[in-house]
Amino acid sequence: MKNYSIAKSRRLRSTPYTSRIEKQGVTAYTVYNHMLLPTAFGSIEDSCDHLKKDVQVWDVAAERQVEISGKDSAKLVQLMTCRDLSKSKIGRCYYCPIIDGNGNLVNDPVILKLADNRWWISIADSDVIFFAKGLATGHKYDVKIFEPNVNILAIQGPKSFDLMEKVFGKEIKKLKFFGFNYFNFNGVKHLIARSGWSKQGGFEVYVEDIKSGLELYDYFFETGKEFNIKAGCPNLIERIESGLLSYGNDFDNNDNPFECGFEKYVNLDSEIVFLGKERLKKIKQEGVKRKLMGVKIDIDKISLTKSLNIKDDKGNLIGELRSACYSPHFKRVIGIAMINEPYCKASATGKLEIDENSLTVNVCDLPFI
Repeated sequence: MKNYSIAKSRRLRSTPYTSRIEKQGVTAYTVYNHMLLPTAFGSIEDSCDHLKKDVQVWDVAAERQVEISGKDSAKLVQLMTCRDLSKSKIGRCYYCPIIDGNGNLVNDPVILKLADNRWWISIADSDVIFFAKGLATGHKYDVKIFEPNVNILAIQGPKSFDLMEKVFGKEIKKLKFFGFNYFNFNGVKHLIARSGWSKQGGFEVYVEDIKSGLELYDYFFETGKEFNIKAGCPNLIERIESGLLSYGNDFDNNDNPFECGFEKYVNLDSEIVFLGKERLKKIKQEGVKRKLMGVKIDIDKISLTKSLNIKDDKGNLIGELRSACYSPHFKRVIGIAMINEPYCKASATGKLEIDENSLTVNVCDLPFI
């Protein structure tokens, strides 16, 4: 098997932490928001086990921010998302699907309300900044839109709470889930949210001062030895087991929020104005024709680089497998699939052809754990 390298350029940026994680043994990257995002430090099974027991520091600088500020910033942010933000509070994070005029998903970011007229949209992998700028221009909104130089460090795992207390003091443990505040490290304030792309608990440090961020990165490893700290990254096994969806993998701009299980974030009855509202009303009235579901497959390995068709016994298409991995917990391959009606129920089964083998697929609810 040949080894290939990725050519770095202004179009594909490294992060402030890249030199450190390469010394710590990163073995794979993906491209995310035009940046390098680590995807493995050796065995993802070992890393998953460690994440569930101890604490990891993740370089997730590729989770970029779109800052929207100005007199009409709240109007623009609301126009972009189907979630009602009219009662949103400063110091809180909000999971907010972003919708286009057809009712389809553009992104599924976390939105931070920094002030009544200042917001950060912490995006998944798509160019939300151009979407926002186009809307602002078309509606003649009085706003400023740009990408601030913010490079997130995620501290994840059950021991993250003790590590963060050791570094920032007892007050950080009082931070509520999806809340954020500013905490001091060597004279520099960092915005820290109790959040992260795992279900193991943790925090995200929104680093604006790169020099201080690098010092903080090193200090985590100096002071975290008693917690068996390691470098890590978003873990494919853990995120599929937990039902954490990935834009561009599990869903994209061809899918709507009802198909992806985001019903509770769709506010159709309020007076708020957002793109695709009438279209989503029609979809809800007619009912969805497919839905993201979990699947279990009785094999012990899988390599998935594209969607795979799932069929019934007669060869009819019942859905497509979009993400998958071997789960040591379930001792089989599990995955996330878009399943068509009337098969999107936990009792349904199908067939998947892999390497000329016909494998039984059992549909189940999400999350797995």
